[in-house]
Amino acid sequence: MSDVATTRLPLAGLRVLDYAQYVAGPFAAMLLADLGAEVIKVEPPRGDAWRHYEPLTADGGKWFLSLNRNKKSVVADLKTEEGQQFSAALIRTADVVIHNMPPARARSFGLDRQSVAAVNPQAVWCCVSAFGSAGPDSATLGYDLIAQAASGLLLADARPGDEVPRRSGGIAMADLTAGLLTFSAALIGLTDRFRRAAAGGADEQARGIEVSLLGAALAVQVQRFVAVNPAPDPSGGTSYCDDTRLTQIATAVADSDELEPYYRCYRAADGFIALACLNHAQRVKVSGLLGVDDPWAANPQAVPADAAEYTARSALKDAFAEAISVKPVAHWIAVFEELGIPGGPVHEISQAHHAEQVRANGLVQTIDQPGIGQVSLLGSLFTIDGTAAPDAVSAPRLGQHTEALRESLSQVQTFEGIDHQ
Repeated sequence: MSDVATTRLPLAGLRVLDYAQYVAGPFAAMLLADLGAEVIKVEPPRGDAWRHYEPLTADGGKWFLSLNRNKKSVVADLKTEEGQQFSAALIRTADVVIHNMPPARARSFGLDRQSVAAVNPQAVWCCVSAFGSAGPDSATLGYDLIAQAASGLLLADARPGDEVPRRSGGIAMADLTAGLLTFSAALIGLTDRFRRAAAGGADEQARGIEVSLLGAALAVQVQRFVAVNPAPDPSGGTSYCDDTRLTQIATAVADSDELEPYYRCYRAADGFIALACLNHAQRVKVSGLLGVDDPWAANPQAVPADAAEYTARSALKDAFAEAISVKPVAHWIAVFEELGIPGGPVHEISQAHHAEQVRANGLVQTIDQPGIGQVSLLGSLFTIDGTAAPDAVSAPRLGQHTEALRESLSQVQTFEGIDHQ
C-alpha cells in the first residue's frame, strides 16, 4: 500500500510487531495491516517456518504469501543478546505485540507479558497459545490438527467408511478462527487504551490478551457445545475415541443429514445447487414450489417419533432431489431469487478467483511477487466508508526491512549490534 493510501485507513500511524509464525498470528497481523497499521514481521535468521512449507522461492510459497502481504520483515536472532536488544528497541516503538510462542520460550526471548510491559507498558500484548496458559496442557506443543482433535471438532464431519478422523477439507479452522480472535483482541486492547487515555489514565498498562487454538476450535462449535444437565465423564477423561465411537459418530452425522431436506446441496440438471432455508416461511415456500408435502417443516431437526416417521422424513430429501434434478442451476437460482428462497450455485475455489461478486467487493487482489510473478490472493475483508482497500503490497523478503528499521531506531535511541542477514 502506498503511504498516501495507508493514511486514509483507521489504524494508520500504529505499529504492530508480528513475532508469530505459521497461521493464526500472521493472519491476525495481516488483517491489522489491511486496516492501515504498519506491521513489522520479526523473524529468526531462517525466517518464519511457513516460508519453507512448499516453497515457490527461497523466500516462501503460496501458504506464506497468503498470510504476510502488506508487511515489513526484519531479522532478529532472539537467541542472542544483540537480537534481543534489537527486539526491545522495536517493542519500545510498538502499539501491539503479537506472538505464538510457548510460555518458557516467550520468557527467554523477552516476549512474555511482563517483559514487554517492562519495555513498553503502552503496548497491547496478544499471545496465541495452543491450550491456554492454565491447566495441565498449558505447556504442551500444539497445532491446528491437535486443537481440532482435543476439542471434538475433528469428528464434526465424520463419515461412514472413515478409517480415521480427518480435518474437514483439510482446512485449518482452529488456526484461522484463532487469527480472527487475535485480530479482535488487538483491536479491543487498542480501544481500551485509547478510552483510558481519554479518561486521564494514559499511564496505565495496556491490556494483555491471550487466545488459544483450543478455545478457537470450541468457538467454531459454539452451537453444539451445549450440554443440558451433563453427567460426569465415567472414564475420568481416560477414554479415547476408538473405531467403535468413530462409527457411531459418523452414523449419527449421516442420520442427521438424511433428515434435513432444507439445508443441503442437490444435483440440478447441469450442476450442483445449495439450498439453505432456516425458517418456517422459507421451508413452506420451497416445499410448495417443489410440490412436496412436509408435515414436519416447522422443525426438521426434531428426533423422529418412530421408525415410520424416520422413513417418511428421509424420503422428503429424495423427493426434493428428484424435483430439482430436472431443471438447470440457472433456472433454480432465478426461481429461488424471485420467491425469496436462499440458494446458490456450488463453485470450486478456483472459480471464486474470477467470480464477479468476489472481485466487485475487493475480495481478490493480484500482487506482483518478486521471483514468482503475478499472484492472485485474498484481498482485504474490509470496505471502509464505501471504499475498498488500496492494492496490497507483496509479502516481504526475509529481512528486507532490517537495515531501514535499524537506522530509524538509531535516530531516536542508542543502539548497536544486530545480525540482519
